[in-house]
Amino acid sequence: MSLAPRLDIRQSQSLVMTPQLQQAIKLLALSNLEIEGFIAEEVERNPLLEATAAEDNDAPDREPAPEVRDERVAADELVAGTGSGDEPTLDVDYATESHQQDSVADGGSGMDGALSMTGASAGGAGGEDGPDLDAFADTSLSLADHLLAQAGPAIPHEDAFIAAHLIDQIDEAGYLTVSLLDIANRLGVPLVRVEGVLATIQTFDPTGVGARDLAECLTLQAKEADRYDPCMARLIDNLDLLARGELTRLKRMCDVDDEDMADMIRELRGYDPKPGCRFGGEPAQSVTPDLFVARTKAGWAIEINATTLPRVLVNRSYYTELSGGQQDKASKAWLSDCLASANWLVKALDQRQRTIIKVATEIVKQQEAFFLKGVAHLRPLTLRQVADAIEMHESTVSRVTSNKYVSCARGLYELKYFFTSAIQSADGGEAVSAQAVKSAIKALIDTEGAKILSDDTLVDLLNAKGFDIARRTVAKYREALGIGSSVQRRRAKALEGAR
Repeated sequence: MSLAPRLDIRQSQSLVMTPQLQQAIKLLALSNLEIEGFIAEEVERNPLLEATAAEDNDAPDREPAPEVRDERVAADELVAGTGSGDEPTLDVDYATESHQQDSVADGGSGMDGALSMTGASAGGAGGEDGPDLDAFADTSLSLADHLLAQAGPAIPHEDAFIAAHLIDQIDEAGYLTVSLLDIANRLGVPLVRVEGVLATIQTFDPTGVGARDLAECLTLQAKEADRYDPCMARLIDNLDLLARGELTRLKRMCDVDDEDMADMIRELRGYDPKPGCRFGGEPAQSVTPDLFVARTKAGWAIEINATTLPRVLVNRSYYTELSGGQQDKASKAWLSDCLASANWLVKALDQRQRTIIKVATEIVKQQEAFFLKGVAHLRPLTLRQVADAIEMHESTVSRVTSNKYVSCARGLYELKYFFTSAIQSADGGEAVSAQAVKSAIKALIDTEGAKILSDDTLVDLLNAKGFDIARRTVAKYREALGIGSSVQRRRAKALEGAR
């Protein structure tokens, strides 16, 4: 064997995570609204890109620019697993085109998935002018502004800085979250002075604001309603007993009969435990669906919500104008990079939408019973099942279903909602979804009436329905639904009866 140095040539294949591939993978995990922001940044950076509204049919036509390719495989080809020869033309008029997926009849052999770029869902799920959700947003002043406006004429000028500091420490629910002693030490003023300013703030609207705990909040409201007598004071001081439903002990402590106790509890129920919540806070953020699913005669229509996706075009005429002039080497390289980036973005966005439609189509196919009959018929489903069916990797399916919402006749759901664990059937039949079991538990508790069902009883009833489930699982699902134990529900029933 020779030990002399030599030069060998070897050929090998490897998947390279190029920056374009990494960006294409990142695009899959973004929602439509996040994609809109990404496109806006790219249009601002790249002069060859143009973005128009999806419904804008008057936008000037742009021919696809000549594709500039390097020796590495394009990012969308690596994601799709196909070569350039199999790709259709991507720069098309999406306002009039519709890309059809594999369609199947209602008999269960498949479905019809339509990738529509018009923004209107099949079956009228999305109209030309949808409801203005922003009109329902809270446009009132924040709680801090509301309190500061009242503090102006009510607080002496020399104590205004104390009032401002106290108001700044009041949370969204209307409670003071910092001790008065800490505030006094921080501001370097006597504690009695801070207490006096707080007492004034506690007279502001809404009643109960500035309280340091629930008992003080209810006390302020009882005093405002002129219902703060010794009996009500004892009741408010023992809210823990009221929460546990120990009415007999409370009646003895307050020295009242059943009628008076019921009247006092009814009065407390009329008070607001979080008076600050009616003001301020962040406006409620509406969820915009990324997909529409609608029932059709041929099966199911699945469409991308294109109202939040602008059309991205490559301005070929501008490219021709720029490339026709005199340029140095650096300018030509920059223009070539802009063209390659523009072509890649158009391709990547198209591939993203096709991948989303492909995954959503398989989800609807697997969960067709849910869309037809409801959550009780939701089937167990994993990412691997969908990935194997569409011949993609689990990580791709996970990215596609992240931060994506689908709107259907049954409501608005996150795509992750359709992936649930399995609960074995008691009779050895097909496993059922954990969501279906939660729905059954909620239905049983909602109809329990005066006879409160214990977790053991729920297990027996669920076994009778064919769910092989343990008591600890029932307790876990019940707590996940926000439903109390049988003891807590029994006490709540007793309190309701005392009203």
